[in-house]
Amino acid sequence: MTETLNQLHVWCQGEEWCPITSTTTLIGKKWHPVIIHRLLEYGPSGFNELKRAVDGISSKVLSDSLEDLESKQLVSREIVNEKPVRVEYSLTKHGESLRPVIVSMRDWGTEYLAPADNPESSLV
Repeated sequence: MTETLNQLHVWCQGEEWCPITSTTTLIGKKWHPVIIHRLLEYGPSGFNELKRAVDGISSKVLSDSLEDLESKQLVSREIVNEKPVRVEYSLTKHGESLRPVIVSMRDWGTEYLAPADNPESSLV
């Protein structure tokens, strides 16, 4: 199956920083990077698996977030014909291409939160 990415309309302001605002428009909501990270880490997952993997998210917010990520062509939703029928979420090629962004966010956050040589770290 060939995946085609349609041009998405994203908020973009300022020629110099348009790529940044475009990225934050796609993944800037609170839970979006976490959901993408969990799908990168664990691969295709059912709704309940994702809910367990994203500690603290409500079912409603997870459902809305997955719907939004699907509309942005970052996540795909597939109905698996098993008994009982279930839904499985996975990253599209476009979603998978966010791997270096998500890994960089994780690495930066790990360094920022490290208490050792960072007196400015107030989130530990």
